[in-house]
Amino acid sequence: MPKNMPKRRPVQTEEKKDRRIPTTRYEPEYKKGLTSQQVQEHRLHGWVNRSVEPPSKTTKEIIHENIFTYFNLIFAILAVLLILVGSFRDLTFLPVIIANTLIGIVQEIRAKQVLDKLTMLNAPHATVVRDGKKSVIDAEELVLDDIVIFKAGNQVCADAVVSAGEVQVNESLLTGEADEITKRRGDKLMSGSFIVSGQCHARLDRVGEDSYISKLTLQAKQMQSGEQSEMIRSLDKLVKCVGVAIIPIGLVLFAQAFFFQHDGFRESVTSMIAAVIGMIPEGLYLLASVALAVSSIRLAQKKVLLHDMKCIETLARVDVLCVDKTGTITENTMKVMDVIETDEYDSDTMDPLRTLLSDFSAAMTKDNITMAAMKEYFTNASGKKAVSKTGFSSATKYSSVTFEDGAYVLGAPEFVLKEKYGDYAEEITEHASTGARVLVFGTYDDEVDGKPLDHGITPLGFVLLANPIREAAKETFQYFEEQGVEVKVISGDNPVTVSKVAKQAGIKNADKYVDASELKDEGALRKAVLKNTVFGRVTPDQKRKFVQILKDAGHTVAMTGDGVNDVLALKDADCSIAMASGSDAAAQASQLVLLESDFSCMPQVVLEGRRVVNNIQRSASLFLVKNIFSFLLSLISVVFMFTYPLEPSQISLISMFTIGVPAFFLALEPNKNRIKGHFLTNVFLKALPAAITDALAVGALVIFGRTFGVDSTDISTAATMLLAIVGFMILYKISAPMNKIRAAILGGCIAGLLFCSIFLNNLFAITGMTMECVMLFVVFAIATEPVLRYLTILVEKLRFYYLRLRGRDPEAE
Repeated sequence: MPKNMPKRRPVQTEEKKDRRIPTTRYEPEYKKGLTSQQVQEHRLHGWVNRSVEPPSKTTKEIIHENIFTYFNLIFAILAVLLILVGSFRDLTFLPVIIANTLIGIVQEIRAKQVLDKLTMLNAPHATVVRDGKKSVIDAEELVLDDIVIFKAGNQVCADAVVSAGEVQVNESLLTGEADEITKRRGDKLMSGSFIVSGQCHARLDRVGEDSYISKLTLQAKQMQSGEQSEMIRSLDKLVKCVGVAIIPIGLVLFAQAFFFQHDGFRESVTSMIAAVIGMIPEGLYLLASVALAVSSIRLAQKKVLLHDMKCIETLARVDVLCVDKTGTITENTMKVMDVIETDEYDSDTMDPLRTLLSDFSAAMTKDNITMAAMKEYFTNASGKKAVSKTGFSSATKYSSVTFEDGAYVLGAPEFVLKEKYGDYAEEITEHASTGARVLVFGTYDDEVDGKPLDHGITPLGFVLLANPIREAAKETFQYFEEQGVEVKVISGDNPVTVSKVAKQAGIKNADKYVDASELKDEGALRKAVLKNTVFGRVTPDQKRKFVQILKDAGHTVAMTGDGVNDVLALKDADCSIAMASGSDAAAQASQLVLLESDFSCMPQVVLEGRRVVNNIQRSASLFLVKNIFSFLLSLISVVFMFTYPLEPSQISLISMFTIGVPAFFLALEPNKNRIKGHFLTNVFLKALPAAITDALAVGALVIFGRTFGVDSTDISTAATMLLAIVGFMILYKISAPMNKIRAAILGGCIAGLLFCSIFLNNLFAITGMTMECVMLFVVFAIATEPVLRYLTILVEKLRFYYLRLRGRDPEAE
């Protein structure tokens, strides 16, 4: 066999049930990788790093899920029943249902197309070696036995074996342990872990569904499906309750009308169907889906990618925002500002300090912004060869290079000076107070193994670096302060430096800072987190604890980050936000990715979330008025033994102009109000007074009408008009404060209802009324306003006293 040909060995994997067939395995040289022919062979045999599940629903799945729903089945059955009894006029609800379904399909497909394009832009990439050349490709295009180069910040995309190099790996996402593990030649890399420091070449050993992370993903699918926002959970609960209740209620109403009231079969069926249609919130779930889909498109246009739709609502509820200094407050770049010699540096016996730093920088890989800045600034290397080196670790806070003449260390003062820190603390604090990040460079008289140093180094100089503050930082943090969102700055840098930068960015209480390395026990940590604003020298594990402490204190926490050391905290936060310019691991672990790494767009994202949730909440109360009213009127009709007074076509007319049309317009309006309380509670309490008013007015109208001998068709028309009046009253109330758009919506809906009542009266079963019926209608119409007003006041007072009794603040709810 020729020397450069990779070694072959028989495939160890079993034949799969899918398209994959057994293939030949290769062990290529790490500098050459697979040949194009071998790549093609694996690809044809199906051994590619394909995801175990598609990134989003297919168009076919979207269409299927929107058409074949439980309520669409109920509507289909009701339509068949109406056709069987010949009541074709009452099929007016069908166009609305069809339109709802089509709108849902179109908007979801549109959102899918937009998000798929963004997802492709932000898809994980990998540096692969093939035919002796390096290239960057999508991680899903990798094949079995590919040689991939992994470096700090990368997430391991498939199970692999290290072929050359050395890296420190964090497997916390898989094992829960935050320790950094050193991986050398022959060691296995698990997919889903991420590289903390160093660089290596690794051969992919298991790809696609065979990889460790894929097996975990498959096991987690059921858990993920249950992860819904409070709003969607509330809607699910409401829909399930209604779905179960309508069947027995419908059967009872039909039995009461047909067997006890001795109505005809047709009248019994139509009255039952009218009640059931009134109880179904047919447009509510669709409204939420469409509003969220439209929001995802709007955010996509601002170059914001949503990995998880629920974070729109969560972000709108956030009251604590944890940010990192670098990449959020400051630009994600760094520059060396100055180098200051210490008393320990002897210029007579040592090489120039800048030469020493240049040799150090030349030996390191450019795997973080600090080292990139060092390499750019220190360029006068003497050409010394490194014996060994350790990359920067967020746990030990240093990097090192060992030459033949000794070991050199560069790192955070507290972590590398150790017991000597007190001797230099004043000078370091003075430099840090200018807003500069201070690193200590010096020699170490023992072996460096990547673990915490046993004792302090001999410092030769201080390297001062700085990040420029983002242009719109001050304006962005001022917005969050105005919105009552508390900002916590969590950084690995010196707390004095971070505090100075936070002050320049206009963050409130930036002078309240603490050194996290001094917080040894849980009690001190909890107290510090809740009282302070700026935290320096924070370890990755502490970041995670900070988030947990804030959540335990009842806060809704958002976490921003762009580095590998942010991943643990991002995973635990209620809402996680990553910068696309940061590490792959952070971007893939987050629910929301800022593709242009511009934190100044965050206020727009928060406003989008508030607009969606507040408007859906407002519109949902309109839907619930009809549902609660239909349920209450059904109970009243059973108790007082009268046939449900409304026809399906009349319910459709009221639903269209007092609920459906205004709800969709209102759901797309701007709304900057902060979200308070629980979704279902808010919606139910808003809808309850109007629903009770409707039920009392229509129930009383039927009972009085029957007493005075008014015809049932007249009562149906009067009841429809009464519902319209109360419907427009509640629409006016929830639209407050009025503006031109809301006034136009209200006026247009009133005009639409009047037009249909006059010119399409036969279609919607609107008839003329006798004098007795008109008089009853006028009396009850006048009575609805004070009844609605006093019921609203009563519900508000009961809510106020209930919250006070439970020890909660009614204003905050």
